[in-house]
Amino acid sequence: MKITSTSCICPVLVCLCFVQRCYGTAHHSSIKVTRNQTKHIEGETEVHHRPKRGWVWNQFFVLEEHMGPDPQYVGKLHSNSDKGDGSVKYILTGEGAGTIFIIDDTTGDIHSTKSLDREQKTHYVLHAQAIDRRTNKPLEPESEFIIKVQDINDNAPKFTDGPYIVTVPEMSDMGTSVLQVTATDADDPTYGNSARVVYSILQGQPYFSVDPKTGVIRTALHNMDREAREHYSVVIQAKDMAGQVGGLSGSTTVNITLTDVNDNPPRFPQKHYQLYVPESAQVGSAVGKIKANDADTGSNADMTYSIINGDGMGVFSISTDKETREGILSLKKPLNYEKKKSYTLNIEGANTHLDFRFSHLGPFKDATMLKIIVGDVDEPPLFSMPSYIMEVYENAKIGTVVGTVLAQDPDSANSLVRYFINYNAEDDRFFNIDANTGTIKTTKVLDREETPWYNITVTASENDNPDLLSHVTVGIRVLDVNDNPPELAREYDIVVCENSKPGQVIHTISATDKDDFANGPRFNFFLDEHLPVNPNFTLKDNEDNTASILTRRRRFSRTVQDVYYLPIMISDGGIPSLSSSSTLTIRVCACERDGRVRTCHADAFLSSAGLSTGALIAILLCVLILLAIVVLFITLRRSKKEPLIISEEDVRENVVTYDDEGGGEEDTEAFDIIALRNPSAAEELKYRRDIRPEVKLTPRHQTLSTLESIDVQEFIKQRLAEADLDPSVPPYDSLQTYAYEGQRSEAGSISSLDSATTQSDQDYHYLGDWGPEFKKLAELYGEIESERTT
Repeated sequence: MKITSTSCICPVLVCLCFVQRCYGTAHHSSIKVTRNQTKHIEGETEVHHRPKRGWVWNQFFVLEEHMGPDPQYVGKLHSNSDKGDGSVKYILTGEGAGTIFIIDDTTGDIHSTKSLDREQKTHYVLHAQAIDRRTNKPLEPESEFIIKVQDINDNAPKFTDGPYIVTVPEMSDMGTSVLQVTATDADDPTYGNSARVVYSILQGQPYFSVDPKTGVIRTALHNMDREAREHYSVVIQAKDMAGQVGGLSGSTTVNITLTDVNDNPPRFPQKHYQLYVPESAQVGSAVGKIKANDADTGSNADMTYSIINGDGMGVFSISTDKETREGILSLKKPLNYEKKKSYTLNIEGANTHLDFRFSHLGPFKDATMLKIIVGDVDEPPLFSMPSYIMEVYENAKIGTVVGTVLAQDPDSANSLVRYFINYNAEDDRFFNIDANTGTIKTTKVLDREETPWYNITVTASENDNPDLLSHVTVGIRVLDVNDNPPELAREYDIVVCENSKPGQVIHTISATDKDDFANGPRFNFFLDEHLPVNPNFTLKDNEDNTASILTRRRRFSRTVQDVYYLPIMISDGGIPSLSSSSTLTIRVCACERDGRVRTCHADAFLSSAGLSTGALIAILLCVLILLAIVVLFITLRRSKKEPLIISEEDVRENVVTYDDEGGGEEDTEAFDIIALRNPSAAEELKYRRDIRPEVKLTPRHQTLSTLESIDVQEFIKQRLAEADLDPSVPPYDSLQTYAYEGQRSEAGSISSLDSATTQSDQDYHYLGDWGPEFKKLAELYGEIESERTT
């Protein structure tokens, strides 16, 4: 079978197709193929050979984007078995068979019915077969062939990443690479020049250039200055067909920005400046600004300012504002127009970040001269001192001079100054001031012990301009005068033991003085010389502002005398010295051998009342008899049976009380505890002994005698039910209690009926671990244990 293609349109394919057709025609015309034999032309005898393949095939080509009105001819299938009589049927299968590609089953001609796009699919794989139309049997084996879509230049180059934004430093060398752009072409790069792209620059010359093959953009000029032009818009074109006429093209924009370098030194707009500063400017305040211009940006324009010389270097200082890049001029010392009316400063501004590649452009700093004119201002009076300290003695007479303040007008006018003291409405005015001279005097008598220090504020104003005020603080210290005698430091409770010995120190006393230390200590202690010598006690000055009280005789008796009085004298160290007298009270007490006081008042009181020992014994006997009577009365009260209802009034609103305390755990008559241990043990209902029931018991009440193995809690509930329904019980508001501890008690029963131990050997400390329910019981038994131990 032979496959022939006639769809050669491109110039290159024309020759190939021509050669192919000529060769195919000559070849086929010389061979007639039948099954298992070959016929020769011109009557040659038949020669049997090995069977040959009946298909002759080749690769087909179809041109993409075919827009003609008729289907595009692709090629022809032909079998050696085809005699031209229509007995051979051609079948086409595979990709696009029957839809895109159709075949004439008689002639084998293949046509393309649709316009194909190589960029979507480059080739199609199909299968051809020749069968006998009558028998439907294959005449040739199935053969596979490929139809390739032939590319045409139908896609323009595209820049997928554009537009571009890029930067390059200013002043860069010519040929500095800026950016590489790349365009893509969807056409076949292996066939022709459809995908061969060439780059060119449409806009941006003469500043930039582009490499035609690689698309690398470079600078085309030397020393491109950002300060002259910062932004550039460059348009790059990519054209296929190697840039030939008829090629398709695409373009993109590259936005190039020149970045700054420090190639411009700072410059002051003027070489001379003048600044006015009033003399009233405060020290530390900003008085002016100055700025040098720098064409650079960012850190390349940062600069610092400094004062390099001038007669105002010590009066003014300059700092740099990093945000505004200004020099801030500040005042270091106060200005005085009357002393100096102007200053001169030489100020320099210099870049902080230098680029040594551009050092040839000159020094990156500049200087200017600043003249400062000091302005005259009407200033308030100026005190001779920032503050004053004055002294005056206490008890000084009213009108005593304390001191003088002085203020002057600093202006050339030298106006007169007036003084006055600033007082609040609630302040006591102890001082006044002479309005003309500034002399401060006392207006009241001062007491150092009450107020040792005064702080007042003196204000000065000019006569010509009272609104201009100045203030100064005056501290007045009140000096001490010895006007307070010494006195005992406190009230002393002095005790002397009955068994004291002569010369024994029984107490040490000290003194205080309200005056200053110069007029206070040291203190002198002594006895009054005008009084007779005390035979019982004496005083010893310890010379350390204390004194000791000593006994002069052996033994003291409370029955004879229980209190002694000792007058003493105390003097201070002031000039002149002041003294005072005090009386010490000394009590006689009974003491242990080690000196501890046992008692001081009981025996002394009885003795002073004139009671003898016999009278004391009689009083004690009477007290004991009274106690015995009280105990007997209480015992009788306990044994007496009192009725429950103590009033004949209506008892429904009364609370029944019992005064019977019970006989303790051994009293088995008060309550039958067996009923609580085992309610079933109560064989018969026991009536209350305090009242007599008026009605007979119902059978329901008699059922308790038959209870067997009932819980105590259930027993109590039944008792409560009986009490609620039985009309023979006490009044409705009476309180009935049952000794039921509940089921959550950790201790169980606390009864000692079955305890084998006695009270003496029983330890009750475990009661403290039973919880808050037994707190009171633990405290009671703890006290008993403590008393037994004592």
